[in-house]
Amino acid sequence: MCGIFGIYPHKDAARMAYLGLYALQHRGEESAGIITRNCRRTYLHKGMGLVNDVFDEKNIRALKGEMAVGHLRYSTTGSSSLKNTQPFYVKSKIGDIAIAHNGNLTNTIRLHEDLETNGALFQTTMDSEIIAHLLAHSPNKKDYKEAITWSLAHLEGAYSLVLMLNDVLIGARDPFGWRPLCLGKLDGAYILASETCALDLIGAQYIRDIEPGECVFIYKDRIETFKFAEQPRRAYCIFEYIYFARPDSNIFGHNVYLARKKLGARLAAEFPVPADIVMPIPDSGTYAALGFAQASKIPFEYGMIRNHYVGRTFIQPSQDMRDFRVRIKLNPLKEVLAGKKVVIIEDSIVRGTTSKRRVRALLEAGAKEVHMRVSCPPLRFPCYYGIDFPTKKELIAFNHDIAWIRDFIGASSLEYLSLEGMLSSMPLPKENFCTACFTGDYPASAPCRLCKESLER
Repeated sequence: MCGIFGIYPHKDAARMAYLGLYALQHRGEESAGIITRNCRRTYLHKGMGLVNDVFDEKNIRALKGEMAVGHLRYSTTGSSSLKNTQPFYVKSKIGDIAIAHNGNLTNTIRLHEDLETNGALFQTTMDSEIIAHLLAHSPNKKDYKEAITWSLAHLEGAYSLVLMLNDVLIGARDPFGWRPLCLGKLDGAYILASETCALDLIGAQYIRDIEPGECVFIYKDRIETFKFAEQPRRAYCIFEYIYFARPDSNIFGHNVYLARKKLGARLAAEFPVPADIVMPIPDSGTYAALGFAQASKIPFEYGMIRNHYVGRTFIQPSQDMRDFRVRIKLNPLKEVLAGKKVVIIEDSIVRGTTSKRRVRALLEAGAKEVHMRVSCPPLRFPCYYGIDFPTKKELIAFNHDIAWIRDFIGASSLEYLSLEGMLSSMPLPKENFCTACFTGDYPASAPCRLCKESLER
């Protein structure tokens, strides 16, 4: 997760970054930050909480300059604290560096130890800071392209990056392409953003996706691109289509809404159930539920109403916070549910505790039966590339079969979409996706020592 945004050159760069982050709020709710640059001076404001809580008109106006880099945080490496908010900013021999990072590096421990041995002093516990130290230790500090290429060559794992390096805005994407990053244009300014919905909000034109292994240099008067690495295969995170991305975004070149509807339709074909209504868990399950309802010809209903002033439970940093959000996030509609056989569509089941509470709430509201259908296969393996389930013990499907999970959550029946069904619903060939969280087949080399220990647990 995490949302990143960059723009240059634009007379109102900070405001455009604020709006871009607003559109990307679903990608991280822990913290937000924007850094700008004007006449060799930098201005930075960041804080804990939502975009609308961190920024107001006064501090947006104080962020002067034509270049802006913004970040929304959802922590996977480093604790949820003010010191770990991004963009990460540092002054170095190479110049002013600001980094907004979406993804997760897998060789963090080794790089951290090597850099400390060479004199690096770390301010945070984020893997993103490593990138700044690599740039500062680059053997060629005068040639930005050489410094970036040298630094990125040392990274392993998932990263989509937006960087400010003095008066240059830089975008880069790892050779596997795990996380999305797109390029847009508005009033002569170029934009880098995690999703196209950020471009839509500010009225920018979508140009294309940044390619895996590609780096983009945006100067005031021109743009340059080059490939810093080649990779024979892609490993796009399939969870972007299942859960993360906004449905009105185009991810990896294709629309999220249409992909989620196809997942639901395929789920109905694989696991039909006689029922009175099909209902989603708003909002991420809504579009798969719509596809399921249309394919099965069972009426679509909202059996739960979402409180939109509560964030996404899965991306909260602690289980206690998730539990609290679940309790106040959704309210069952007794008049719709009473005496009905209900099919509830979930996008995924991670820990199982959220699904258990939802099923119980539906039964207490009067539902006669609650059948759960999940629009992806069981999550059985940790993710090291930017999703918050880094150990097996957090995944209910690692130690338990579907029948056990069904009984645990209290559903009348439970079925998951097959791996083949999920992949055939995607708008790209199956070999383009990372499905390691379902299969345990990791596309990249072995993770660092810390990650190996997590895998063994």
